[in-house]
Amino acid sequence: MTLSTLDLSVLIVYLIFSVGLGFYFSRFQKSAKEYFLGSREISWPAVCLSIVATETSTLTFIGVPALSFGGNMTFMQITIGYLVARILVSVLFLPAYYRKEIFTAYNFIEHRFGDATRKTASGIFMVTRLFADGVRIFATAIPLSIVTGLSYPASIAIICAVTIVYTYLGGLRAVIWMDVIQISIYLIGAIIAIAVMLGKIPGGWAEVMAVGGSSGKFDVLDFSFDLTTTYTVLSGLLGGAMLGMASHGTDQLIVQRLLACRNLRDSQKALVGSGVLVIIQFLFFLFIGAMLFVFYQHFPEKLSISRNDEVFPLFIVQELPAGVGGLIIAAIFAAAMSTLSSSLNSLASSSIIDWIKPMLKAEWSEKQELLYSRLATIGWAVLLIFMAILAGNWENVLEAGLSIASLTYGGLLGAFLLALTKQNLQQRHVIIAMLCGLVMMLWVRTLGVAWPWFVPIGTLTTVVAAYVSRLVLRN
Repeated sequence: MTLSTLDLSVLIVYLIFSVGLGFYFSRFQKSAKEYFLGSREISWPAVCLSIVATETSTLTFIGVPALSFGGNMTFMQITIGYLVARILVSVLFLPAYYRKEIFTAYNFIEHRFGDATRKTASGIFMVTRLFADGVRIFATAIPLSIVTGLSYPASIAIICAVTIVYTYLGGLRAVIWMDVIQISIYLIGAIIAIAVMLGKIPGGWAEVMAVGGSSGKFDVLDFSFDLTTTYTVLSGLLGGAMLGMASHGTDQLIVQRLLACRNLRDSQKALVGSGVLVIIQFLFFLFIGAMLFVFYQHFPEKLSISRNDEVFPLFIVQELPAGVGGLIIAAIFAAAMSTLSSSLNSLASSSIIDWIKPMLKAEWSEKQELLYSRLATIGWAVLLIFMAILAGNWENVLEAGLSIASLTYGGLLGAFLLALTKQNLQQRHVIIAMLCGLVMMLWVRTLGVAWPWFVPIGTLTTVVAAYVSRLVLRN
C-alpha cells in the first residue's frame, strides 16, 4: 500500500509549509516570555482552537474511531465530565493564576507552599508528558508506516524532525497558529472521508444506522457501578470532570495557552468554548468508527489489520481518491504535530523556568534565556522520540495515553486544590501527599480499576494524606 504521487506531493507541501511557518514566527522571538507565552497577546478564539487541537492529537483521529469500531460510543460519557471540568477550572483556578504574574502553572504552587513543592509538581508533569506524549507520537507513526512501509522508528523520526523545526524557531505563537491551521485540516479531511465512505457503503446512511444500531455501535449510556468498567455515567461525570480539572487546570500543556490570553475573561471563554467543541468532535470521530464497522461488514476481504488503531488509516490508503488520501494523511500529521509541538514548548518552559534557572540562580540576558529555551526544546524532543518507540508495545493508543496521564494527575490536582484553601499546610505536608497519591495509583492500577477512576482516587488520597501528615508531623 502506497500513496499516489499526488498524495505524496500534498503531504510534502504541507510539511514544507509547517517549517516555513516556524521561520516566519522566528522573527518575533526576542525573549523567553515571547517564546513561551506569545507576550500574552494571543486572541481567545485562537487559543480555544489551539486547546482543542492540542488535546485532540492523533489519539482522536485514530484511537477514537478504533473505540467505536471495536465497541460502541460509551466514551461520550467522559466528555460531559470534560465540560464540567472546564467550567470549574475557569471559576476556581484561572482567577488565582491571573492575580499573579506567572510563567508556568507550578509558579502558583510555589507562591502558596514553596520552591520544593513547585519542583515536585513540575517534575511529575514532565514525567507524565514524556510517557503520555510518547504514545501520541507512536500513534502518528501507524498511518505513516502503513503508507510508506517504513519502520515505526523511522516514521517517528520523520514526524519529530518537522515538528522540532517550527517549534524551535517560532515558540508558542507558531505553535498556536499552526494549531488553528491543523485543526481545520484534520476536520476537513475527516468530513471528506465520511462523504467517501457513505458513497461506498451499499444503502448509504440508512444502512449505517440499521447495521450500527443492531450491532450496538450507537450505545452511549452505561449506568453500571462496576469500577472495572471503563466508560459509565458515574465514571464519566466524576472521573471525566476530575481528569479535565487536572489536565486543564494543572498541566502546563494547557495552562500555558490560557496564560497567553490577553486577560482572565478571554482565558475563561477560550477554555469553556473548547469544552463544547471537544464534545462535538469526539461524537464526530466515534461516528466515523461506527461507519468503518459497517463498511467492513460489507467488504470483509479488504480488512487487514493487526490492531483496531489501524482501521481508519487503512481505509484512507485503500479507498480515498488520489489527492484526498494525501490531505487526510497530512491531517493526521497535523493532529500529531499539534500535540507534539505543544508538549515540547510546555516541557521546555517548565524545565527552564521551574528547574534550571532557579537551580543555577542564573541572571541570563533575554537572548541567552531564549537560546537555552530552544536547546531545552531539542533535548525534550530526543527523549520523546525514544519514548514513542517504546510505546509500540502498548495497547489501544487512546486509552494508553489517557491512563498514563491519569496515574499522576490525581496528585497534581490534589496539590492545586490544597493550594486554593486557607488551611495551615506546609510544604512538606503537600510533597508527602503528592507522593502518597502517586504510590496509591501505582497500586490501584494493579487491581484492574478502570482508568477514569484514577484521578478521583489519586486526588482524594493526596488531600487526605496532606492532612494526615500535618497531624503526624507537628514539628
